[in-house]
Amino acid sequence: MGRLRNKHIILAISGGIAAYKSAELVRLLVKTGAQVQVVMTSGATEFITPLTLQALSGNPVHQHLLNPQAEAGMGHIQLARWADLLVIAPASANVISRLAQGQANDLLTTLCLATHAPVLLAPAMNQAMWHDQATQANVQILIDRGLQMHGPAQGEQACGDVGAGRMLEPNEILTALETQFDQGLLVDKTLVITAGPTREAIDPVRYVSNHSSGKMGYAIAQAARDQGAKVILISGPTQLPIPDGVTFVAVQSAQNMLDASIKAVAAADFFIATAAVADYRPAKVSEQKLKKQNSDHGLTLEMVQNPDILASMVQRFPKAVHIGFAAETEDIIAHAQDKLVRKGVSMIIANDVSKPGIGFNSDNNQVSLVTADDVQKLPLLSKPQLARQLVEAISHISHKA
Repeated sequence: MGRLRNKHIILAISGGIAAYKSAELVRLLVKTGAQVQVVMTSGATEFITPLTLQALSGNPVHQHLLNPQAEAGMGHIQLARWADLLVIAPASANVISRLAQGQANDLLTTLCLATHAPVLLAPAMNQAMWHDQATQANVQILIDRGLQMHGPAQGEQACGDVGAGRMLEPNEILTALETQFDQGLLVDKTLVITAGPTREAIDPVRYVSNHSSGKMGYAIAQAARDQGAKVILISGPTQLPIPDGVTFVAVQSAQNMLDASIKAVAAADFFIATAAVADYRPAKVSEQKLKKQNSDHGLTLEMVQNPDILASMVQRFPKAVHIGFAAETEDIIAHAQDKLVRKGVSMIIANDVSKPGIGFNSDNNQVSLVTADDVQKLPLLSKPQLARQLVEAISHISHKA
């Protein structure tokens, strides 16, 4: 199972002879199943052509901060949010210096400031430049800020010098990238996650449902799997591919989801309810398709309340850690705090679905983590990025339990 499969990787290439290795790194990343976007500085294009990287990645190469076409949609910000990981390979002495100063005078440096994704650098330069006090001071500044340095390696350099300064080989960088998604926070833990909508039948061809895409729940399932958890994903109907390495249970109705949850949570450590479960279902399901009536009165359906799956899990399995979601349109935190108490759960993850660009069917989300003694507001993130932060927060609840 590739740990980089379906991950969003930005490979930023700065000017240096080691740029020729970046083509092989792109090839290896694509081979693992990662989605790769390449960013090149003007100096990088002197050593390797954008066309080469475009052919290998399958995506256009990004070179300019001020792209008139992209700027209308804030293209560089969208790219920063898209990334699960940003790797600069090679990272020249010039790029390291500009990052240490906090500059944002090209696309590469702007992305580093704008992204919430981990940033890894694979330095490559002459051995004397690497050992220079200014370079070493800049490297330490970046490490202190949380950026990661991988390399440089020792060996003969293009200029003929021998020493530290060679960029790591592509397969070594690939290994470093894979470890970013496998920290073992949930090893030996079992998570049950509900996701997607439910469908409540009216007749054999019609149903009541909602707009949930399931993206958030599926992203959490992948992030938990990456942290070593055994994951059981119970999902209503979606158009999403089933994540690798998880146990998948397909359901339709709220009652189906409740039955599957009861069966799965009995041996679980966590129950995470991301599914948008229909609050009501038709009291009677017609065995035959309901025919259109020649009347102005329309169709009246009697609706009954569906079971509260999260509350049922809390009551049946009190030893598990229970996490709920609250999709609200007003008074977000107040409603989440009320739900936290009413349901008796450890955490409510609340978001405002009335805001455009987040919530149902979107690729991004912005949430607040509400517990009995704290409210933590997270920034706007892609759902995979957010999922990793949520899994980390959930793992801390486990340690407290």
